[in-house]
Amino acid sequence: MTFAKIGERTLATNGFLTMREKSFRVNGVDYRRTVVEHPGAVVIVPLLTNGRVVVVRQFRPSVERHLIELPAGKCDVPGEELLTTAERELQEECGLKADRLELVGSFLNSPGFTNETTHVVIALGLSDAPLAPQSVEEEDMQIRALSIGALGEFSALQELDDGKSIVGITLSKLYLLQHGLDPSNYPESTSVRERFS
Repeated sequence: MTFAKIGERTLATNGFLTMREKSFRVNGVDYRRTVVEHPGAVVIVPLLTNGRVVVVRQFRPSVERHLIELPAGKCDVPGEELLTTAERELQEECGLKADRLELVGSFLNSPGFTNETTHVVIALGLSDAPLAPQSVEEEDMQIRALSIGALGEFSALQELDDGKSIVGITLSKLYLLQHGLDPSNYPESTSVRERFS
């Protein structure tokens, strides 16, 4: 079958989201779908040399509870490079900077209704930077470290149920294995080691 787009109209715009109704034709039949357009996001996997990853505990109004997540943020600054976005979000949310940032993959979050694409970035060689929270949720954030090896354990999945974080950690583990990348070659600073020991 060949799907031909024959039109679209904007239903609503709110902040960084746009809702559109798109029309398609297939085999002479027209149909419509409502989609949400999103600028995309980065999720950062800050790896420590002790086999742990830095995460945040953040309140999410959509589910009305706190979630454990990797630091992440929207690609909402026009013209900004992905690694620059990752660098900015890592500092805003965790008060960290990295000697090395590496793009390891991208994925569609929920293509049944949105075009949102999330890009996974590994951060190595961590050191302290000034925190720069940009919202009330970020001001409330708690920063901690989670064992990257515990992801496959059911007990870890009960605590970590954020999809982008599970995908981000999984892609990062695969990337490290495939590319022989050793986090210990990019050691964190003494102050970071003390924060997450």
